[in-house]
Amino acid sequence: MFYQQHIRKLLHIGVPIMIGQAGAIVLSFADNIMVGRYGIQELAASAFANNVINLFIFISIGFSLGLTPIVGELYGKKKTAEIGKAVKNSLHINMLVASALLVIMAVIYFQLDKFGQPAELLPLIRPYFITIALSTLFVMFFNTLKQFTDGVCAPKVSMVILMTGNLLNILGNYLLIYGKFGFPELGLLGAGLSTLISRILMVVIFYLYLRFAPAFKNYIAAYRVAQQDRTLQKRLVKIGYPLAAQMGLETAAFALSAVMVGWLGTTALAAHQVTMTISQICFMLYTGMGSAITILVSNAHGQNDIVNVRRTAYTGYGLIVLLSIVTCGLIFLFKTPIISLFTASDEVVETVLMLLIPMGIYQLGDGIQIAFSNVLRGIQDVKPIMWIALFSYFGISLPASYFFGFYLNWGISGIWFGFPLGLTIAGAFFYWRFRKQIEPLKKVYAVEKAVQERKEIVHA
Repeated sequence: MFYQQHIRKLLHIGVPIMIGQAGAIVLSFADNIMVGRYGIQELAASAFANNVINLFIFISIGFSLGLTPIVGELYGKKKTAEIGKAVKNSLHINMLVASALLVIMAVIYFQLDKFGQPAELLPLIRPYFITIALSTLFVMFFNTLKQFTDGVCAPKVSMVILMTGNLLNILGNYLLIYGKFGFPELGLLGAGLSTLISRILMVVIFYLYLRFAPAFKNYIAAYRVAQQDRTLQKRLVKIGYPLAAQMGLETAAFALSAVMVGWLGTTALAAHQVTMTISQICFMLYTGMGSAITILVSNAHGQNDIVNVRRTAYTGYGLIVLLSIVTCGLIFLFKTPIISLFTASDEVVETVLMLLIPMGIYQLGDGIQIAFSNVLRGIQDVKPIMWIALFSYFGISLPASYFFGFYLNWGISGIWFGFPLGLTIAGAFFYWRFRKQIEPLKKVYAVEKAVQERKEIVHA
């Protein structure tokens, strides 16, 4: 009975988030299909640029995730005014982080010729890189607002805005990549400009909705009068930076693997981009359910409820396993028509078909690490996440990719076979850490409940 209730709650929150994530998948598909149909060099150039910039995007998203468990905990305690204050302080900190990341990307821009990529791709990479890099500011702003609405159990808001923005992006791609209806034909740069414009519009729409929606009236009022709080900002940083590090390390591992793939040539890099795009189907759905796990775990954490912390954790993981079976099954069933959407190159198609094997293998490990890293986020036990990620992705996954790919001469398949090792080891450690924290949590919750009961007696 209780587990059925947890399934319903997780689906109620998780499905809208997953639909929003599915919109991002559709956009990624559309980007790569449109760019791939325009030219294989454009597809390879976007593969390199996106893998580098995604490192910074995911770091920024990871940092903004520090807001979710705080909002979820306050929502469980029904502290509306404190939520508005948390959002204001989070926006302040997150914009500073986004600006710092933009400076780092500017430095990288001037070193793009040092990454060993095919020389013919650099004229395509440079303008696209600048455009997508600028859009990271708006990604950070949007995700801060998203963590707020998700944390107060209103995930449909960001879902609708994401879907709207993605449709605008696809339309912009059509107009600017191919030069339709009088617009200039800009190729890969057109895809970058369309992404930048759509991300700006999503932030504007999100802000206007929150500003005038009656359901958020009390939160907005609290936001307006809230002051900068150094203690709260330190707490946001304390939770945010390990999450940013974890997402940054994972993304960096994939980005560096893309650099290694680039050493094998344009065809390999294009195939890598197509396979990564397909794998995002699974990843985005898992992270959508992972966000629901964090929200409900943080609600239970705010109420000192160890039973619902545990049941949410295990029920959420079970749902992610089910998702992995369904999505992988569908991908393998329809693999040829899916791959053909991206490219007409027989070489690229053949390489992608080969890469689907290691991609399928690492889904279970990816599901474990997403589920239990989000459980740890919900109980705000985040520092171990960073160290586990460093060991798993840089100590295991990347060295294994290089060893398999170049020492054993397995090529691109060898690079991809390093992923299952790192992700599975990370997932096992996240699960172990959660199990280790159950007994300490029980003691903390018992003390907090006793303190609260004494306060109620005194007030009575």
